[in-house]
Amino acid sequence: MSDWYYATASGQRHGPLPAAELRALAAGGTIGAHTLVWREGMAQWRPLQEFAAELELPALPPPLPAAMAATTVATPRPSGLSGCAIAALVAVAGIFLVAVVGILAAIALPAYQDYTLRAQATAAISQAQALQPQVVEFLDAQGRCPTNDDTGFDDPARYTQGALADVTFGEFEGSDLCGLQATLATPGKPVLDGQRIWLEYDPASSTWQCSSEIEDKHLPAFCRG
Repeated sequence: MSDWYYATASGQRHGPLPAAELRALAAGGTIGAHTLVWREGMAQWRPLQEFAAELELPALPPPLPAAMAATTVATPRPSGLSGCAIAALVAVAGIFLVAVVGILAAIALPAYQDYTLRAQATAAISQAQALQPQVVEFLDAQGRCPTNDDTGFDDPARYTQGALADVTFGEFEGSDLCGLQATLATPGKPVLDGQRIWLEYDPASSTWQCSSEIEDKHLPAFCRG
């Protein structure tokens, strides 16, 4: 499935994101019905609401009317107060506003940073998942797990691309399943850089299992331990 991109009102582009992450942003109100989105195969950016069925989105509320969004609340001037009293009230209101803004920033900034890291980890996992069919094909044909030395597979460093530093194929310590180990390359993001993700195939159920040494809050839901 193709990854998605979305654009903010200020013209900033975010992505790539899997469909699940895009649904989460819509559910949380980060993006709305008229947010412009794009994926591979589209000729141009289109509103999110046009893909509600494809992305299995809940009903999206329309954007606020421009007049309502632009409305500001005027602070009435207290009657019967001296200039000094009014100045004191304005100063207190300013201090309160600064405190509120500080509290909101302290909450919002870590949440945004976690979201950014989770998006990067999700992108790296998606890149590694593209190699899964090759593992299953070899396992079915040869009856054993492939390694980087087998025909059709390259040295670990040859898989460097995007957020991936290298990929190793085989069976890994603590598991008897066959799969791949992907090491992330995210300079400047120490919580991800150099960390490993394992994608392992269970032939009994024909399913893939995802695990990682990265903190759960920085991983997509399907890869959390």
